[in-house]
Amino acid sequence: MSSWILNIETSTKNCSVALSYKGNLINAIEQSSESYSHGEQLHPCIDKLISESKIKLSNLSAVAVSKGPGSYTGLRIGVSAAKGLCYSLNIPLISLNSLSILSRKIKVSKGTLLAPMIDARRLEVYTQLLDYQYKIIKNTWAEIITKDSFSSFMSNNSILAFGTGSQKTKSSIKNLKYKVLDKLYEPSSKEMAALSYKKFLKKEYENIAYFEPYYLKEFYNPAFK
Repeated sequence: MSSWILNIETSTKNCSVALSYKGNLINAIEQSSESYSHGEQLHPCIDKLISESKIKLSNLSAVAVSKGPGSYTGLRIGVSAAKGLCYSLNIPLISLNSLSILSRKIKVSKGTLLAPMIDARRLEVYTQLLDYQYKIIKNTWAEIITKDSFSSFMSNNSILAFGTGSQKTKSSIKNLKYKVLDKLYEPSSKEMAALSYKKFLKKEYENIAYFEPYYLKEFYNPAFK
């Protein structure tokens, strides 16, 4: 059985597509844009990826997409593209949490919890907590950052925060067990390869007709406040 999977990640400024085979990354293309121009970039990136990899779209066994949380516009574009491909090729749709994808960029030892973060508005972040084996300790939620954020999890563990929302937590959280990585990490389709293949083998597919991005919070437009 063919196991080519197209992975699409558009939850942040990074417009990222990757091709994987049996869980192994084959090729990836990424373009980061401050203006979130994923609508212009995504389809050309997919076409280039398929061409460079010397396969055809008809060879795909599934499409995996980051479902969120993250940028409303980016998520809509990624999910729409993924659903369109699945419809036209008659193949299954796989969804992955953008924070779970982001978490795979970092490895820690036992006793340290991973806190991947995607920036939300003001002093808020989308986050989740995972242990050193990527087991979810607390699933996805929106956290309004205060000095006491995550304190209940630091009695027996330290926390390593990273991602687009992590930097703004520095000024509030002073616990010595709380560390923030300086490098700005964004979710990438490269980390989706193993995750999407695992779901593919288990046939954990989405209903293409009804699947929607996981926004976590309602869309906020300052023009209508």
